[in-house]
Amino acid sequence: MATYLVTDDSSADMGKNAPATGWTAVEGDYGAESDLHRKLSTRHLTMIALGSSIGMGLWLGSGTSLANGGPAAIFIGYVLSGSMVWSVAHSIGEMAVLYPLPSAFVQWSSIFVSPAVGFTIGWAYWFNYWITIANELQGVVTVLSFWTDKVPTAAWISIFWVVIILINVWAVSFFGEVEVVSSLIKFSWIFVVIISLIVVSAGGAPQGDPIGFRYWNAEPFTHGFKGFLSVLPTCIFAMSGSEYCALVATETKNPRKAVPRAVGSIWLRLSLFYIVGSLMITITVDPHDANLFGGSGVNGSPFVIAYRNAGLQPLAHIMNAIIFISVISSASIQAYGGSRTLMGLAHLKMAPKVFAKADSVGRPFAGLAITLLVGGGLSYLNVSQKGSDVFTWFSNLVSLLTLFGWGSICLSHLRMRYAWKLQGRAPSDLPWKSWTYPFAAVWGLFWCVLLIIIEFYLSVWPLGGDPTAEGFFANYVSVVAVLVIFVGAQIYYRGPLWIDAATIDLDRHRRFYVAQGEEEGEKSGVAKYVSKVVGVVTN
Repeated sequence: MATYLVTDDSSADMGKNAPATGWTAVEGDYGAESDLHRKLSTRHLTMIALGSSIGMGLWLGSGTSLANGGPAAIFIGYVLSGSMVWSVAHSIGEMAVLYPLPSAFVQWSSIFVSPAVGFTIGWAYWFNYWITIANELQGVVTVLSFWTDKVPTAAWISIFWVVIILINVWAVSFFGEVEVVSSLIKFSWIFVVIISLIVVSAGGAPQGDPIGFRYWNAEPFTHGFKGFLSVLPTCIFAMSGSEYCALVATETKNPRKAVPRAVGSIWLRLSLFYIVGSLMITITVDPHDANLFGGSGVNGSPFVIAYRNAGLQPLAHIMNAIIFISVISSASIQAYGGSRTLMGLAHLKMAPKVFAKADSVGRPFAGLAITLLVGGGLSYLNVSQKGSDVFTWFSNLVSLLTLFGWGSICLSHLRMRYAWKLQGRAPSDLPWKSWTYPFAAVWGLFWCVLLIIIEFYLSVWPLGGDPTAEGFFANYVSVVAVLVIFVGAQIYYRGPLWIDAATIDLDRHRRFYVAQGEEEGEKSGVAKYVSKVVGVVTN
């Protein structure tokens, strides 16, 4: 039996000798260590992966997409966006097992692409988090208006801003349990939605005739090709958040077990929630219904409207309650992600040192405070503006920033694998290997670039309006900000656009694993020694 020790400077090359299967994490992650605690289990990560992106974008924003694009447009949009999320998830899987770092893809971009790219993605994604918090709080107001409009908008925002703060300032394990419960509720309810709306479409509801594919046959695309393109940003916004399992990996007890399971569940979430879910509203809701979000009526969710039109008022109320839970859950995880992103930036010396620290129970308080403060404050824009307009502004900004994030994940994966091969390591040396490489990463990167170009087109020539400078910057300012940040970072770091793959230290930031049987069978000897040294790998 050969034993390989990793010294404090992580200079030993263990990748070539590490076993490929049946591993469990060794304490000490060789450059990935932080004040965060590993209190989340496989159950937490899997459920967060299943439900983290199920929020306002799907339940509420799909109404805007249905009206703008039509039934065929929204269905195709979710299929395309789903293929991108699937691609990104597999890239995340390989890297999150090998490099479970606090801000995940921010640090991966810095390690495998360039510090300037990491700096840009990190700060852009932090913008993404607090913009999404503001958007979700805006969604709370819209959801609650279904029951009453007597409470002032500012009051609703203030109340649930405090709720989100309380969820995040409690222990990390409490946050994990909140996300597990909310994800379980959402995941269970989607089955009710699918079955009940099939019955509604078939004419089995108390009110209404059989619908079938009436709306598909009448007008599959309500505004032609441009209408279809306008749906894509909302679809991307709806699916944003699916990458958050990468952030959770660093606080998971055993990423080698948890991350592949989360990635393996991605097809289930995509097919049930988005593809089948979007199909259900296209066969039950008229795209010209005035009550859809963004219309002249109640501005409701298409799912709620489907139940109301069918005479299923109790299900409409339950659906609205599920949407409310989803919005709170989604906003909560934005605060989690924003604080961890700031921590990762601080570890890279790209943010003030205060963000690098966590308290005794693993909460990065400084990062949480600033993320919640900015996001909550921005949400008060909804007091003086129409809710659907605020949603459109924010969702366009978030979708663009999400595309940059997804693109950086795919690019980092391609660069990591290239460096891995260049330095003489085999794919079998990876603790977990995706069977989709390199095709999924290339597919995801290609569509991220193309959709950024498409959103430029829509910002210059918007659907149903004339080109204006105000409209362009309102919808595309995030790209301008990203470019400015990148140019500034590139000038500051004065490095090449690409890090030389031959010089990338593949071991400094990684976590190593040992065979489970040996770790459990040698607790009296090896395990005690591991606690004193940085790590051990045996084969």
